[in-house]
Amino acid sequence: MTGSWFPELHTLAHWAAGRLGTDYDMGAPAWVHPLMHLILVLAPSLLFVSILALLFHAARQALQRREQRGPRRQTPARIGGLERNLLRQILRNTRRQQVGLLLLSLSLMPPLYLSLEMPKQIVNNVLEPSAGPAEVFGLTLSQMEMLGLFSAIYLVAIALNGLGKYSLNTCKGRVAERLLRRLRLLIYRQWRRRPPPQRQNDVVQVLGAEVEPIGGFAADLIALPVTQGGTLITILLFMFLQDPILGAAALTVLPVQLVLLPYLQRIVNRLSRERIRAMRVLTRRLAGQLEPEQRALWNIRQTAASLRELERIRYRIHRIKFLAKVLNNFLTSLTPFLFYSLGGYFVIEERITLGALVAVLAAHKDFSAPLKELFRYYQQLEDTRIRYREVLGFLIERRGAPVEGATEPGRI
Repeated sequence: MTGSWFPELHTLAHWAAGRLGTDYDMGAPAWVHPLMHLILVLAPSLLFVSILALLFHAARQALQRREQRGPRRQTPARIGGLERNLLRQILRNTRRQQVGLLLLSLSLMPPLYLSLEMPKQIVNNVLEPSAGPAEVFGLTLSQMEMLGLFSAIYLVAIALNGLGKYSLNTCKGRVAERLLRRLRLLIYRQWRRRPPPQRQNDVVQVLGAEVEPIGGFAADLIALPVTQGGTLITILLFMFLQDPILGAAALTVLPVQLVLLPYLQRIVNRLSRERIRAMRVLTRRLAGQLEPEQRALWNIRQTAASLRELERIRYRIHRIKFLAKVLNNFLTSLTPFLFYSLGGYFVIEERITLGALVAVLAAHKDFSAPLKELFRYYQQLEDTRIRYREVLGFLIERRGAPVEGATEPGRI
């Protein structure tokens, strides 16, 4: 039916399936054809367009930042001991530690692939009723001995993976806390150097809530994209080796996620900036009411207005964050439907083994987690840039320098 409506799409899907080594004809069930069209033609096309759109958006933002900066001005490279650029500040303090985190992240990939491969080997070579003695590493092993050996290899793989993650997270915590201590000392020293009338009361908030995410991001700067990106690539490689079409099915919903979730995140970033500024306004209003003569009805009304504004901003942030979470979970749940339907059809047609399908399903269970972490990394990057920009603005307040020039988005 689909072929009669869109003959070019039908022909292209057949050609792509043939290139991937999976030929299907008109004898296949009717529901197989639209799924193949979606996986082999529509989803790759949308993915290509989505990547181009993201690259175009990034290039346009870079051009806009350059135009907003205008001609280069003679401005200090640092503000209160802090680099204007967030990434430069992190690398200046944690360059050696980042190399160690990179090596630890890469060491997690071989045990991960082994933990994906062993369940398939157990199902195909051990649990099959026709399985008999086989030669492994030059030794002839019975079915029970093979089961024990493969299970032991699987146990070692997941143990190595767990120990590696523990070591990585421990090192990340050390990097984050050391950078936080340095940042807090720098900010505290700059605050102490000011005359008492110019010392802002919101320094406690800056040293706490506004600086803390910068330390966490410093630990994730290289380790998180390498770990989660490497996990994603390893799982995709494993899926494609089992069956290229099932591997392509895992990417079906990715174009929608690449376009929709960053758009929602940009809205959250704008609201986060408003929340930080509203919180500072509330802090200063409360600090101004410490004197007895300031305890007036007008101050109470101002404080109530600030609290209402904070409530409005935070409620909007919650709504958009939960909307993004629900959409992401729904899109991620669509992929197993493709595996069960199309993968089950391939098993019935004996194009793949049951062990391969089980392994792909098990691998996809871990596929969404690194993808979510990479989206979270993008969110964390934008949020940390906003917070770092606000910290720089705090340091140059009342120093005669314009806040806008020191906190340009293109310089952070």
